[in-house]
Amino acid sequence: MAATMRDVAALAGVSLKTVSRVVNSEPHIRPETVARVREAIARLGWVPNGAARALRTGRTGVIGIAVAGLRRPYLAALVEALVTETDRRGLQAAVEPSHGDPARIRSVLDGRGVSYDGVVLIGDDGAGLPLDGALTDRPVVVVQGDEGDADLVVDDVASAMGMVTRHLAVLGRRRPLLLGGDRGADRGPRTPGTLAEPGAVTRAALAAAGFEAAVPVIRPDGEWDRAWGATAAVEALAAHPQTDALICVNDEVALGALSALAARGVDVPGRVALFGYDNLDDGWFTTPSLTTVDPGPARLARAALDLLGERIARTAPAAPRRVVLPVELVRRESTMGSPR
Repeated sequence: MAATMRDVAALAGVSLKTVSRVVNSEPHIRPETVARVREAIARLGWVPNGAARALRTGRTGVIGIAVAGLRRPYLAALVEALVTETDRRGLQAAVEPSHGDPARIRSVLDGRGVSYDGVVLIGDDGAGLPLDGALTDRPVVVVQGDEGDADLVVDDVASAMGMVTRHLAVLGRRRPLLLGGDRGADRGPRTPGTLAEPGAVTRAALAAAGFEAAVPVIRPDGEWDRAWGATAAVEALAAHPQTDALICVNDEVALGALSALAARGVDVPGRVALFGYDNLDDGWFTTPSLTTVDPGPARLARAALDLLGERIARTAPAAPRRVVLPVELVRRESTMGSPR
């Protein structure tokens, strides 16, 4: 026989009303009580009746997650973290890949209050679209995107660049090159195939670590992917032979660069140190293994759902909030050698 809400309440040692409040993400419940109820739900495999809840509370119990696509490993990992966190809170997640189509994103946003209680929007796909109600009855939280009229959760890019540049200085590297452009707050219009100046965050990190600000930045004309990283790394070293470190915009670019350099006999890290960003599992299994920045998808997911839950419960402040979360530099073999 399927478990009921009464079974959950009995196992958790709480009232039916408390189970209902936890399932509906209501505020002012002790964290230990929430944990006990969620553990009971997981043990019993109880699934709340979404239709009944919608009639009773006016909520669907479903969170929409809008993402450009799932082919990119990091985006897939972030979506998985959001789905896991949504499930942990007794809610359901509906993942909607937009493939960069504004009409698809608009459709997800229009589903707020009908299909979804709120939406988590990953990246910049929704930039320029109206987010009416994002701070009230039709909440939207943006993860790793641009600031706007919605709550925002981002990783601490300034801290990440500070860690990378300090690590470079300790290694004795003096001529880094940014492959793919700057991360996060430094993102700007891409200028295909040309050099650019580092953004403000990166310039500050370079200056603090004792580097000159005039560091080359090479931006792609398409995706920040492995194929581009492989081609761009070879071209970058041909154009800038004194380069002794490549700071890549993400792990995919770094993995492509590492493959191409290895195929041409370029010693990593002896000749060129290599940094990624995203902490993909693939980075553990390359030769050498890849030094990278871990933005913490699970932390980003928890923060996003916390903000969204407060909006849904109408306990959040009127102004948009910006949450900046810590990152970790994962040191591996691609930066361990001394320059030659």
